[in-house]
Amino acid sequence: MVRPAVEGDIPSITRIYTHHVLNSVATFELDPPAAEEMSRRWEAIRNNGYPYLVYEDASVVGYAYASPYRSRPAYRHTVEDSIYMDPSHSGKGYGAALLEALIGECAALGFQQMIAVIGGGGGNTASIRLHQKLGFLHVGVLTGVGYKFGSAVDTVLMQLALPS
Repeated sequence: MVRPAVEGDIPSITRIYTHHVLNSVATFELDPPAAEEMSRRWEAIRNNGYPYLVYEDASVVGYAYASPYRSRPAYRHTVEDSIYMDPSHSGKGYGAALLEALIGECAALGFQQMIAVIGGGGGNTASIRLHQKLGFLHVGVLTGVGYKFGSAVDTVLMQLALPS
């Protein structure tokens, strides 16, 4: 079930994100943030009026949120999505449910565009397929913009016009 994230979800969110920081190029963060930092980030997103959701299946198995795409005012109608799943729950449709709910909430809030900045380039096929399934279009690749695990890493950019 998809629902808004609450403070009590922070330990699960931290655990899921820590896995991705330590084991993937889905995020370019190098050191896993502590629960206190993850709580601060969750609160900042909520306080600025952006949705932050979790998927709960007996426990929290994934989360997704929207944040400003860029800080300049002309970008105010565009959001960037972030989505992370517990790897033991991938491939069950939970990520699609999370992203679909996030799209709906952002559209209801009046946002017009959603950008996916997918770390790992073409190697992050699960995230690329998920975004394609929900209508995102591939709009570019930033080559070698990250450096993690001893290698340069690409970023894939995808974009979705939100329903009005």
